[in-house]
Amino acid sequence: MTTQERPRAPLSKERVLAAAVALADAGGVEALSMRKLAHALGVVPMALYKHVRNKDELLDGMVDAVVGEIDPPVAGADWKTTVRQRVLSARRVLLRHPWASRVIEERTRARPDPTPAVMTYMDSMIGIFRAGGFSIDLTHHAMHVMGSRLLGFSQELFEDSGPAQPAEPPPPEFAERFPHIAELVMGISHDSGTVVGPGCDDQFEFEFALDLVLDGLDRLRQAGRVASSSSSST
Repeated sequence: MTTQERPRAPLSKERVLAAAVALADAGGVEALSMRKLAHALGVVPMALYKHVRNKDELLDGMVDAVVGEIDPPVAGADWKTTVRQRVLSARRVLLRHPWASRVIEERTRARPDPTPAVMTYMDSMIGIFRAGGFSIDLTHHAMHVMGSRLLGFSQELFEDSGPAQPAEPPPPEFAERFPHIAELVMGISHDSGTVVGPGCDDQFEFEFALDLVLDGLDRLRQAGRVASSSSSST
């Protein structure tokens, strides 16, 4: 009895996107090309264009596939717990796909309309704030202040993701010109075992900022206050 090869699963958009995400995870999104993707799927490049029209549409689909991995809201939890859990779930997703945050940022700058999965996620988060007693105005401000943190990442002012090294005193001329930076550099420690790797942008810093924002929003919600642009200009 001769064994036969198992028939290959038919090509679909879901298969194309899953393969593209896997390639980006392995080699970075810069190394991703339609030719490499076709090779990984065992098809000719032209076969891909039945499912994605071009590289831009492929990247949009990849973003949606990644955002689709974020955990749904926990039933019965209060708004703050729900927002916190979803944001931290988004962060875990982005740690699995480290290329995704930059692609999301670049595509957000390139055009105003987010991808469908991002829109669905943002709509859900707005609904959580509204169900938690936030006014429309405060919800609007909350979405602004949360920004990209809603999707599990934030843009740091200083890039500090290099290997962890013992702090060395800065040169005297640097310390004289920038005394407070020098003091901070010498006063902090970098943890090489953090979730996101060595440096300041670790899980603790992310959660620290997230909790500050959520606590501040909760105080405004309870006080029924919001600093609107119209009231502050009068």
